Amino acid sequence: MVIIIAAALLFSPHSFLTLRNRDTGELYGRYPMKEGGRFSVEFKHSINLSPVIDVYQIEDGDIYVEETIYYHFGAGVQTELNEGETLTYGEDGSMIVGNIHQLRNNVGYIVGTVYDHLLTVNGREISLRDLCGKNAAVRFNYEWQLF
Repeated sequence: MVIIIAAALLFSPHSFLTLRNRDTGELYGRYPMKEGGRFSVEFKHSINLSPVIDVYQIEDGDIYVEETIYYHFGAGVQTELNEGETLTYGEDGSMIVGNIHQLRNNVGYIVGTVYDHLLTVNGREISLRDLCGKNAAVRFNYEWQLF
C-alpha cells in the first residue's frame, strides 16, 4: 500500500508557471502554481516612467490577463474599456482596469535594458534582469510535469 501511495505521488502531475527564453526555450524559472493562482509582471512605462503592472491568473490550465494597474496615461496604455471591463482607482492614485479576462498563453515580454521587469509569484518578487539578462525575450506558460 505504501508503494502504491508513493508511486501515485511520484507520478502525479505537478503544475508550474514556467519562464523560458522565447527563442531557444531555455528554462529560466519554474514556480509551483495551482489552478486559480495569480502572478504579475511589473515594469516602467518607457515614456512617463511610471509603473505598469499586469496581473494574470491560471484558469482551466490556461493563463488569463485579469487586470492592469497603471498611474499615468501614455503610449500603449489602455484608454478605453472593453465590454465588461471595469475601471477603479487605488488609494495610491493608481488606475486599475479589471475584469479583463483575456487568454494569454505564451505571455511574452522583452526584459528592460534600462529598467527592470519584476515578476511577483507566490509572494516573491524576482528581478527578470538578474534572472534572464537585459533585453532577453521571455515567455510565460503554465505546464505540468511528472515527478
